[in-house]
Amino acid sequence: MLTSVATTRGIVSNRTDGARGFVPSARHTSFLGLTGIPLHFERGAEIVAEEDPAEHIYQVVSGTARTCKLLCNGRRQIGAFLMAGDYFGMEARDTHCFAVEAITDLHVVMVSRSAAFAAAGRDTAVARSLWDITARSLDACQQHALLLGRKTAVEKIGSFLSEMAERQGSDDEIDLPMSRQDIADYLGLTIETVSRTMTQLESAGTIALPTSRHVVIKRPHELERLSLC
Repeated sequence: MLTSVATTRGIVSNRTDGARGFVPSARHTSFLGLTGIPLHFERGAEIVAEEDPAEHIYQVVSGTARTCKLLCNGRRQIGAFLMAGDYFGMEARDTHCFAVEAITDLHVVMVSRSAAFAAAGRDTAVARSLWDITARSLDACQQHALLLGRKTAVEKIGSFLSEMAERQGSDDEIDLPMSRQDIADYLGLTIETVSRTMTQLESAGTIALPTSRHVVIKRPHELERLSLC
């Protein structure tokens, strides 16, 4: 796991030691109908650490982050890739189960979780928004569990590329902000299997790989078929 550059625990408590990698703004913005604090994190920064108090809810404004957990055997599991419009911090317990790290430069808006819950008790629109965030998070976890448990390597890669295309709103090209090691840790594969399977899909004419981070989709229906397997 990457070494923390700065976490929101340090921001909130006004720590100055090691507080590089984020730029708190003096401006505030609306988030869930509340006053949110916009923050900027540099690539590689840790926004929250495992077991940090879950005191805030965040929305990604721009950039990409990953949720990840370091297992006891030293392996890493990535739980999700967070992109513009995604939320995190809606934990079922009082601490964060996964760390959140910035893959690219990242802009987020942060609100107090207690303030959001209090507002939900007064405002049904806020309550509906929190319910929608929770339901979408649950759906994503269910889809990821299916991806990890019952699919072959080529089906996993096909599903992942289909997901990225959908999230980027593109039918023919994908730019991957994450590394192949990140993809491997998300799909429960080795980096060698990810690279080999990408090459296999390229040889089959399903995709083209001008670079390791840029994917041209040549047969979108085949990727869709793999994602539905």
